[in-house]
This record gives sequence, C-alpha cells and structure tokens, in this order.
Amino acid sequence: MLSRLLSHDLPRSRLLGWALVLIVLALVAAPFLFPGAKALAVAAKTLVFILLVASFDLLLGYTGIVSFAHTMFFGIGAYGVAVASTRLGPGWGSVLLGFAGALGISLALSMLIGLFSLRVKAIFYAMITLAVASAFMTLASQLSDITGGEDGLTFKNPLWISPAFEPFENPVLGLAVDGKVFAYYLILGVVALLFLLLLRIVNSPFGRVLQAIRENDFRAEAIGYRTVVYRTWSNVLSAAFATAAGALLALWLRYVGPDTTLSFEIMLDILLIVVIGGMGTMYGAVVGSVAFVLAQNYLQDLLKLGATALDGVPLLSQIVSPDRWLLWLGVLFVLSVYHFPTGIVGRLRAMALRLKA
Repeated sequence: MLSRLLSHDLPRSRLLGWALVLIVLALVAAPFLFPGAKALAVAAKTLVFILLVASFDLLLGYTGIVSFAHTMFFGIGAYGVAVASTRLGPGWGSVLLGFAGALGISLALSMLIGLFSLRVKAIFYAMITLAVASAFMTLASQLSDITGGEDGLTFKNPLWISPAFEPFENPVLGLAVDGKVFAYYLILGVVALLFLLLLRIVNSPFGRVLQAIRENDFRAEAIGYRTVVYRTWSNVLSAAFATAAGALLALWLRYVGPDTTLSFEIMLDILLIVVIGGMGTMYGAVVGSVAFVLAQNYLQDLLKLGATALDGVPLLSQIVSPDRWLLWLGVLFVLSVYHFPTGIVGRLRAMALRLKA
C-alpha cells in the first residue's frame, strides 16, 4: 500500500526512510509540538519550499533544464490570489478565481518560453529565463495600481483560515486553535497531495523519457521521442506546481510583494536546496528544504548562544557573532557539498547500496 502511494519510489535507505518518517510526523504535529508563531511560520515555509523545490527538481534534476524563471511562476501564483482577494473581497470564490487566472497565465508563459527557447543551448536558455524573470519582477514593481508596486498587497483570507477565526473556546491539547492552524493544515494537505502527484509523474513512462533526455537528448531524439515537446511539457508542469506553491504562500502570509516571491535570492535558495538535498530525487526536496529553512531561521539563535558562552574570548566571540550567520550558512553549504556531492539523499542511498553489497 505504501509502495503504491509512493509510486513504487521507496527511499531505498533505512536511514533516509526513518528521517522522512520523522520529518512527516514533525510537520503533521508541528502546531502541537512547537507552539509559538515563529515555529509555525517556519513549518509552513518548509512545506511551501518542499513543493517549490520539488517542482524545480522536475526541471533540473529529472529533465536537465536550468531555468531562472521559476520564481516568476511562484510569484504569479501569489499575486493571482492577492489581486483577486483585494479586488473581489475575502472568500473562497476569490481565492479559486485568482488561482485559476494565475495558473492560466503561468501555463501560457511556460509553454511560450518552452517552445521558443528550449531549442537553444542550455546556457542560452538559462539566460533567456533570467531575462524574462527580471522583466516580470520589474513589471510587478511598476504596475502599482494592480500589484501594489514595491509595497505589495495586503489582503484578508476566507473566514476559517483567518487569524481571527476561533472555533473553540478552550485549547485543544494545549493549543489555542484558530484560523492560522487551519491554514497550516490546508497547506500541509495540499503540499502532500501535490508531492505525491509529482512522485507519480517522475515515475511514470513520461518521467522515464525525461530522465532519458537528461542523460542523452540526442539518443532520445534518435529513438523517436520529440525532446522539445517533452521538455516543454516538463516546463509547463513545473510552472503549474510552482504557481500552486506561490498561492499557498500568499494564503499563509496574507501579503505579497516583490521581495517575498519574485526576488533572485529565492531562486538562489531553491538552487541551494536542490543541491543540498540531491538532484533527481523528490525526497531531496523534503530533506533539503527542512535542513535549509531550519538553518536559515535558527542558525542566528544558535550563534547567539555560542557568542554568550564564549563571551570574553577575544577572537572566538567575534567569529561566532550572530551578525555573521550568513557566513556560517555559507560554510555549512560548502561543507555539505564537499561531503555530500550527490546531495544528502544520494549519499544515504549510496551508503545503503554499499551495505547491501
């Protein structure tokens, strides 16, 4: 049953399997295990990044396409929900209409980019997508009447996922359940369903063709597969899942701006997570997102504890200063790439194969 649910793509490593079980249980019970607004926000961001990174891995890891326009589709999904909720008022009709409009725009743009750009060499395609994403970010910043410009858009959610919604008078298992908790479990459910769908796609005959194109596109073309068509469909599917991730982030934040969805820093984060988790493995999106988001949000707190413990030591107290958390994040990334060149998932699977041998 579990094998069918995972499309017969099992972790293939006992250690990885237990890690995934712990991650899933922690995310399911996060509102009860980790009380506080910051912990819940970190868990919600982790879920959104799992879907976003998995959708990008469909392009990079399974098809071998390097695209810098992924955050554009992410931003389209977020802005679609925000614009519709702002203009039409809070409600599920507005959310669904905004998401449907955003999805239509993303599908059309991704198909155009695929058809006109995927015939060129990989580096030129990457540059084209970077130019398109930069142009879209500039457009979102300048169309202030629609997008709110640099200030972005703040909107209200439907009633039962708004923070003011409190269905229970007393706490449930020690947790004051409100609309924010319902919003979290909505994100959890949608991400779980879409992640399983992505697993199904990459393990289908379509996914096998994508992997063949990644390994040798000339050979795939020679045996009868239209590589441009398959690459275009991969681009379209990846954009659709990224649009869904953007819509979920907008519902969680109740705010959308250029910095929250369209910035190039988010694109760099996606690339880092794919490399850390492991390319060409959907489970890498899960492990990499958890590791990166936790480090991004709690590394500064750990350094603060270290600086307090080393207070008075001239050099070490400055090295572990919380202000240098980005430096340490970079050091951790370099170490992870050095020790896990195929990503965490790839390394764990290789260890499992060696043990079996």
